[in-house]
Amino acid sequence: MIRFVFFICFLVSIHAFAQKIKVVNSYTQESIEGAVVECVQSGTKKVTNPRGIAELKKEMGQLYIYHLNYDTLKLKKTDLTPKVQLKPKYEGLQKIVLSASRTAEKKHKIPEHIEMLTQKNIDQISAQTSADLLAQIPGVRVQKSQFGGGSPVIRGMESNRILLVVDGVRMNNAIYRKGHLQNSITVSPLAIERAEVVFGPTSVAYGSDALGGVIHYYTKKLSYHENPELKNQLFYRHSTVNNEHSVGFDSYTSHQKWVSYTNVSFNSFGDLKMGENRLHNYPNWGKVNRYSQNTETDYYNNSTVNKNPNVQKNTGYKQWDVLQKFMFPIHKDIDLVINGQYSNTSNIPNFGKLNDEKSGDLKFAEWSYGPQKRMLISAQAQFNGYQSLLENGTITLAYQDVEESRINRQFGSRDRTSRFEEVTIFSLNSDFYKSLTRDGKRKLFYGLEWMHNDVQSTAKGETLSVMNNKITGVESNYAVDTRYPDGGSTYSSAALYTSYRQQLDEKHILNFGLRFTHTLLTADWDKNVAIPIPDNFIRLNNTSLTGSVGYIYKPDEDDKISVVISKGFRSPNVDDVGKIRSKSSKLTVPNTQLEPEHLYSFETGYSKMFANNKGDVNLNVYYTLLDNYIARYATDEFGSRIEYDGDVFENEAILANTNLGKAYVYGATLSAMLPVYNNIKSQLSATYTKGKSYDFGESLSSIPPFYGHVSLGMYKPKYTMTLDCRFSFRKQLKDYNITEGIDNLDETPFEQGTPSWYVFDFNTQYFLFPFLRLQLQWQNILDVHYKEFGSSISAPGRNIAASVAYSF
Repeated sequence: MIRFVFFICFLVSIHAFAQKIKVVNSYTQESIEGAVVECVQSGTKKVTNPRGIAELKKEMGQLYIYHLNYDTLKLKKTDLTPKVQLKPKYEGLQKIVLSASRTAEKKHKIPEHIEMLTQKNIDQISAQTSADLLAQIPGVRVQKSQFGGGSPVIRGMESNRILLVVDGVRMNNAIYRKGHLQNSITVSPLAIERAEVVFGPTSVAYGSDALGGVIHYYTKKLSYHENPELKNQLFYRHSTVNNEHSVGFDSYTSHQKWVSYTNVSFNSFGDLKMGENRLHNYPNWGKVNRYSQNTETDYYNNSTVNKNPNVQKNTGYKQWDVLQKFMFPIHKDIDLVINGQYSNTSNIPNFGKLNDEKSGDLKFAEWSYGPQKRMLISAQAQFNGYQSLLENGTITLAYQDVEESRINRQFGSRDRTSRFEEVTIFSLNSDFYKSLTRDGKRKLFYGLEWMHNDVQSTAKGETLSVMNNKITGVESNYAVDTRYPDGGSTYSSAALYTSYRQQLDEKHILNFGLRFTHTLLTADWDKNVAIPIPDNFIRLNNTSLTGSVGYIYKPDEDDKISVVISKGFRSPNVDDVGKIRSKSSKLTVPNTQLEPEHLYSFETGYSKMFANNKGDVNLNVYYTLLDNYIARYATDEFGSRIEYDGDVFENEAILANTNLGKAYVYGATLSAMLPVYNNIKSQLSATYTKGKSYDFGESLSSIPPFYGHVSLGMYKPKYTMTLDCRFSFRKQLKDYNITEGIDNLDETPFEQGTPSWYVFDFNTQYFLFPFLRLQLQWQNILDVHYKEFGSSISAPGRNIAASVAYSF
């Protein structure tokens, strides 16, 4: 009896002086086996079991929790919670991917080609805009019509064929156009913690628009902390090539019951200087000999001689961005995240338009995008282990308000035309997954999406009153066409999707997915000045069933072979159906009979990891078939001669978005990180794309030439140094699409195509103290002049950028 009592007391004492913790992946919440929990004072170590659990004695002191694939966590024993979260190192095939299934998963389980930038990459790149940030991702090319923009190109797809997403909310709206978009810059790079690109049609998870791929921006991830924690950071950067001044402020506050994150940034960019070393042997290509001094208040009848033709006048602008996030627990397994974002720019001059010529002089005295405003407010409920069908996932309710405008006036005229667009978007997303087995080898993903766009388009024509080169007011008004239907238009969609993933064994994984989508578009024209619309009110209903099948074969832990067959679609939006605009001496008019375009894709990929996850090689090859694809094509629906904004367009110069037949795009992307010696690594990437129509044999628009980069760098905890070479082959005249005018052939030297180019960059980053990070960049070292394919603006010349980040 005494022995029994003693035994019970012994068990009680063990329980009294022991504590169980569970160590999990901070993104997927999966248990981490083999994590070591070490007490600094005693040196004792405990290792987590297959369920991620370790039992600790109740001794005080500091603890280290570490694992080969995760960042080491240092904390006091008093800060321990029953569940400890470790951040993955994002190395190898164990990288965590958030965007492919709209939930966190390991890369080795996903068949699609995915590239990502983490916070460490983003800090090292230190891009001026988020478009410049995307240009550093292998397989992504960025076009620029003006400096205040950047249109990403993925697998020969651009603008409304690429889906932009921020924090789970789609940015694409009803007026995302075919051609080039500047909307990617409306998320500050200083607020982005992570950027992921899913290549190829991703219509099962994201629906319409995701033909070429999905670009998903993620801002700061929030997490609770046992004791109050406050982290702040001040950032400043200056660049010489355009007199950039960028300032950012970060504030992160964490507690047991709430978390707050604030990011405020301001950017001021002056006129951009191009490179002067003309290796392409075109001595005057791209030089700006004359420019317009006209502003909203200043009036000049003629253009002005540019004293330095290598400075691209009318390229500077300013931008303000604000981000505020809060997180609260509303249930032990449910968190609520409130997300507010606001972005606003000054007027952004359209550099490509301001260089157009007419009658021996510049054509436009004014042509600018008015302030580009984007506001987002979302509420997201995050479910983690909730015991129901809503086990793991999110429900996101969002409201967005987007404002755009275009202002233009020709030289020799006092008539100023302004067009304004406002789009309000309401959306609801529900994205969940459920493990069907305890080991997580069978998972079911499911969700729904609803979205409604309301577009209001207005316009005004003003004849200005002028005195002594000053605009004193408005003398009279005149009627002009709106860009989109003046009676208002809407674009709505509703969708259900599901996908299933099964790990057959250690080497084989299967993926299946289906999505049903219904879209509804309405447009109402009250009156038209230049173009009479036969049907004043239209209503377009479209439905689509899309799907994908993926297979993964893993010969061993470090190799992955994948195959994906998928179908994507894009339903025409308000811009496709109802836009009126002029560009490159061509006029685009509405087409009220437009139908969806479909895409069928086959891709295969191979990934190889080696040297203890310190190196990798990735190769992806794809073939895409476009059916009923939408392209601009000549139309005579509204006659063979139209006068619009003071210009006359005839016959082949009048285009409409039209459903054509079939076209193809194929290509490949190779990327690698290769260890050279100790902390020295080499990185490289190369992308090839080819695309033509079957019906006409004409090259498709937005197909970039062969391009890539090679770099050599030293990566140490306290500092990094990299030397990078970026290059692009020539795009010949025969490979251009002439009909649509999207590729800006008139911006090439003598319309001969885009010359090849290469540039060298040097980048170094140094942590003077743990709280003080210094960075110096020497870009385009040889001061080479070049233009990215399809761009109106010449790329930056030699630039020295210095930045400092102070944490406190």
